[in-house]
Amino acid sequence: MSFVPVRRVAGLVAGAVLAISGGAAVNAQEFINILTGGTSGVYYPLGVALSEIYAEEIEGARTQVQATKASVENLNLLQQGKGELAFALGDSVKAGWDGVEEAGFPQPLTDLRAIAAIYPNYVQVVSSAESGITSFADLKGKSMSVGAPASGTELNARAIFAASGMSYDDLGKLEYLPYAESAELMKNRQLDSTLQSSGLGVAFIKDLSATMDINIVAIPADVVEKIGAPYIPAVIPAGTYDGQDEDVPTAAIGNILVTRAGVSDETAYQMTKLLFENLERLKASHSAAGAIDPAKATEGLSIPLHPGAERYYREMGLL
Repeated sequence: MSFVPVRRVAGLVAGAVLAISGGAAVNAQEFINILTGGTSGVYYPLGVALSEIYAEEIEGARTQVQATKASVENLNLLQQGKGELAFALGDSVKAGWDGVEEAGFPQPLTDLRAIAAIYPNYVQVVSSAESGITSFADLKGKSMSVGAPASGTELNARAIFAASGMSYDDLGKLEYLPYAESAELMKNRQLDSTLQSSGLGVAFIKDLSATMDINIVAIPADVVEKIGAPYIPAVIPAGTYDGQDEDVPTAAIGNILVTRAGVSDETAYQMTKLLFENLERLKASHSAAGAIDPAKATEGLSIPLHPGAERYYREMGLL
């Protein structure tokens, strides 16, 4: 895991805080650690943007970004009090709240609280053109990476395989690797394909499509419908990646910004408010933020809203 301290001020005495004129006041010792994902995914750049916004706008707050294995690790870290805000897939959030052991949650994560439903993740199956994989069935006997073990992405992979009438046993070789490592193996002709769950236009696929011929493999709507909520049929629009000339059907799962019960109401309120007041800045960090809509921010949540977030939505007439 890596950390990115956001506030770097030359000559700042250790332990001091930087007061921003007009910023919202919180406890002088307030610390906001934002749990994201791999650095080549979507969670990470959005987390960096949020941390910069919070550092500038929340008086007395210190912020930090932590790169992680994403959803499952993030939720467990929140429960342990080792983060204040986390990105996570909706199905992982539900599994954490329910304490689904096989999903990586031995006990129910009862401290989880929602800030907002944000943008959808798209299950994106990428193969090298030379592998000959053009359909999900073509994966049989081939090599594939399905994300880090018990990650949100890997939970998605399990669900997609089961609904397709397949299992990991059908693969010739199985790897549990996140974005960047999967891309490197594909570039080196050591891996035929990868299944990753991310926002559209994710950097690692853009990089792959710019350096080698790839296929974006379809997940048909009837397969997605077999899984059911929170999975919904979706489309990766033509032109999202180099060489992708047609729309590709796939599955989408909503992402949620999650905090924990121990975060103060005022901090949760400010994190929610500043999220929606800075959407243009977030979109500048990654286009996936273009799908964040305050009117939909309380839809499909499987955990309670944090009282601070609820206060914001009531002020805005959204609850």
